[in-house]
Formats: sequence, structure tokens, C-alpha cells
Amino acid sequence: MADNESLRWKIGRRKKLLHTPIYDVLSQHETAPNGVEGDYIAIKAPDWAIVIPETEKDFLMVKQFRHSEGDVTVEFPGGVVDPGEKPEDAAARELREETGCEAEIVALGALNPNPALFTNRVHVFLAKDPHRVGDLSLDPDELLNFFPVPKAEVIAGMGSAPYVNALMGTALFLWMRAKEMY
Repeated sequence: MADNESLRWKIGRRKKLLHTPIYDVLSQHETAPNGVEGDYIAIKAPDWAIVIPETEKDFLMVKQFRHSEGDVTVEFPGGVVDPGEKPEDAAARELREETGCEAEIVALGALNPNPALFTNRVHVFLAKDPHRVGDLSLDPDELLNFFPVPKAEVIAGMGSAPYVNALMGTALFLWMRAKEMY
């Protein structure tokens, strides 16, 4: 196997092609170790946090409309890590906002959602024995319901509607690995 430095491209000038409220699209001029050069696209987004609220038999899941999918999906709670916020604090905040619950937060792992395109990480956490402490606190454009779903149903359904979010499948794998279920 080749060492990393013989594979690592050098990133030169960057140009912002598009700014949105959620991410920036960049053009990056890059040079390979063998001298090949090219312009590549990178999506600069903030980190995200996914939290898996687990009771003895169920996961607490959220159901919401996803604009790009054009349909309602069922997912673990989660969202953007705010500037200056620690990922574990974002997970606790998202759990509280989307379910009204608090819990002990345990890190399960962090991955790049798609290293060919994205610059960020998605941080996955377990929320042990969530307990209700208040009402939901949603953004004005955030419409969702939360409810318990048997763990077996989520595992069996992942990869088919309404469990179509690939990051939720990744989060579920990290949970299964932590539980030594693979």
C-alpha cells in the first residue's frame, strides 16, 4: 500500500462559486504528486450531529418532510453544529429541541458524509435512557413529529421508505457496532 503523501493532492487557490444559508460551493485548483492539475468542487458545510435516543425496546425517531427527497422520512434527531459549539453539545441541544428530552450523551463516531464532495463531519451520539423534560423547541420552518419505534423495525426497515437517509443507516451501524450486534 502506498503511503499517504504519495497520494495527497495539494490544494491551491479556492474560489467560492455559490453561497447558500446551508453551505458554500467552492472550486479548488489542485495538484497531484505526479504533477497532474485540475479544478475540483468542494461543498463547505458545517459539521452535523445525529443523536440516537435509545430506550430499552425503542428508538425515539422524528418524522419530517425532506425537500430534496420530496417526501416524509423517519430519522434520528439531529442537525447542524453551530459555530463554536461542541458536537456533543449540539447532539444534546438537538435532542432537547426535537423531542423535549434529555439524556446521557455518548460519542459513537464521526465520519465525512461524502469525502468526494463535502468538507465536514457528521458526529453520531447515543442518548441513553432519554427522559422528557419539556416541550419541543423547533425552528419556524421545522415541522416534525417524534415517536418511539421498535429497534427491530428500524433495523429491518433501514434502506427502504421511510428510512431512506443514508446518514441514518451509518448512525445505525455505529450504534450496532457499539452494541456488538454485527
